[in-house]
Amino acid sequence: MKLAFSTLGVPGLPLPDVIRLAADHGYHGVELRAHAEEPVHPGLSPDERADAAAQFKAAGIEVLSLAGYARVAAPGDDEPVLTELYALLDLARDLGAPYVRVFPGADVHGQAPDEADATAARRLGTAAEHATDAGVRILLETHDSHRTAADTIRVLGLVGHRQVGALWDVMHTWLGGEQPSETYAALAPYLGYLQVKDIASADDTTPLPLGTGVLPLAECVEILSRHGWDGWLCWEYEKRWHPDAAPLPELLDGGRDHLARLLNDSA
Repeated sequence: MKLAFSTLGVPGLPLPDVIRLAADHGYHGVELRAHAEEPVHPGLSPDERADAAAQFKAAGIEVLSLAGYARVAAPGDDEPVLTELYALLDLARDLGAPYVRVFPGADVHGQAPDEADATAARRLGTAAEHATDAGVRILLETHDSHRTAADTIRVLGLVGHRQVGALWDVMHTWLGGEQPSETYAALAPYLGYLQVKDIASADDTTPLPLGTGVLPLAECVEILSRHGWDGWLCWEYEKRWHPDAAPLPELLDGGRDHLARLLNDSA
């Protein structure tokens, strides 16, 4: 498996510094938060996109994914959601990223679950052809209204397209009460990559160094290894939402070493 970290952990950090962190601390790739607050977002010009891609290539660091904020199950018209998603897919294509992350984002108080599922599936199915043309896969994250694999596969089963898959956020499936074995069994046919992290408890989701909290990271890695899965583990350290958390750069070596130990123990 290959290791990456998300720029959610280093909010606003210039791209050369992000790339340097990955290279200096032994990470193979980076998940880029695709937001206007960040150096990389859909508003970049063609020249800016080409320059960003060249910087990653020169350093030998991969752009794993663009973490977008399109909410595919949200109520309302399809067009604004699809426009946002198409822009993310085009940016991913230009940067050479194989994945784009989207959220479910249903209104749990205003939408029936089957209505939300159908809305998400319709939009993802429509965007799948654009994704095919771009050579990018759309990944629906286990998050918010669809935080478990059981929730997520209700949508993915309706879509039934190879360019639409799942992103396993281990915190959300754990908070949803799923065992890692259950999550993997459900997501295996759709799985793009994993977001790993650690927290103190269900009531305190402030990010912690990997291995110092309650999330079942060892069990997740063991299950993946047992099934021969060899994709990416991406550390999503939510510094942007928890400004008092320890700075990510000083934790990167420890996080890499912890994941390497888990991989070695599960081999």
